[in-house]
Amino acid sequence: MRMRAFKAVAMLIALLIAFITMSGCGAKTTEQEKAAPQKAVVTDLAGRQVEVPVPANRVVAIGPGALRLVCYVNGIDKVVGVENVEKQWPSTGRPYILAYPELKDLPTIGPGGPNSTPDAEKLVSVQPDVIFVAYLVDRAQADELQAKTNIPVVVLSYGSVATFDEDVYKSLRLIGKIIGREERAQEVIDYMQKCQQDLHDRTKDIPEDKKPRVYVGALGMKGAHGIESTQAKYPPFVAINARNVVDETGKTGSVMIDREKLLSWDPDIIFIDAGGLSLVQEDYKKNPQFYQSLRAVKKGQVYSLMPYNYYTTNIDTAIADAYFAGKVIFPEQFKDIDPAKKADEIYQFLLGKPLYEQMAKDYGGFRKLDLENP
Repeated sequence: MRMRAFKAVAMLIALLIAFITMSGCGAKTTEQEKAAPQKAVVTDLAGRQVEVPVPANRVVAIGPGALRLVCYVNGIDKVVGVENVEKQWPSTGRPYILAYPELKDLPTIGPGGPNSTPDAEKLVSVQPDVIFVAYLVDRAQADELQAKTNIPVVVLSYGSVATFDEDVYKSLRLIGKIIGREERAQEVIDYMQKCQQDLHDRTKDIPEDKKPRVYVGALGMKGAHGIESTQAKYPPFVAINARNVVDETGKTGSVMIDREKLLSWDPDIIFIDAGGLSLVQEDYKKNPQFYQSLRAVKKGQVYSLMPYNYYTTNIDTAIADAYFAGKVIFPEQFKDIDPAKKADEIYQFLLGKPLYEQMAKDYGGFRKLDLENP
């Protein structure tokens, strides 16, 4: 009798242990399922519906500006390869590479460059979960690349303005959603919009006829150029409501002007893009009379801006340029701004490091220029 009771108790205990063990296994499986990436369908900037793993843990970014946007969203730890141009070109002028030089040590995923063709084989070799791409492909080409690689291809865009553009914000949100950094993406967007609002509010009430007439020359446009290379609707000027003489042409974007036109405009203040400054200085030696005929040169109102278009727009530097231009053109409205400190704040927020000192070392920084005595 006792033996039978003992066996019954032993069997009951065994059943309880089995039940507990099975319950534990079930809980573990559920947790594993929760941790596994989920599938989501997103709409990219080409209007394509793309199924992606969320969060994606291995990504690549190809084409002008794609990698920069991933850097802004703190996605460096997820990048598994970079284009060859990111390694070959000097880091000068690309703050995202200055901030994260370790990117150059990653495997090569293709040639890169504004007119390159994506290398499907090299992209597949690093086994990314998602391929982000900007500028290099249209809708059909994105579909073709996705079919070749069997990897989701997500198209990004800087839009028509780049510095403060809704397409940039959409691209940042898209990256954030895909890599699991949605909160960071929104913080970046909020910061950019806050800068835009601040720049605008400082100058919005100044009457047009009370503003100095300004000009920016030596802007890069598929290479370095002299003082004749300029831009209508120049984003840093637009941000601070400056009176850009080139806007009188009714054009938008890059413009090459005749020297006589600059003489007729005779702006109060001239800015020189540091990327083309050496060409302007050489030209000054050959044509001092032309420069000395300009009011801004005679009055010492010539200043240097840092180049921000390098593998498309470095939004960080463009915003920093806007604050410096504001300080020069509207000193009363920007009296609380130290341009170097503001630049470091911008770089720190967007890229995690204060980079103004390095940029100033490479380009001379924000300063008044003496073309006769460089």
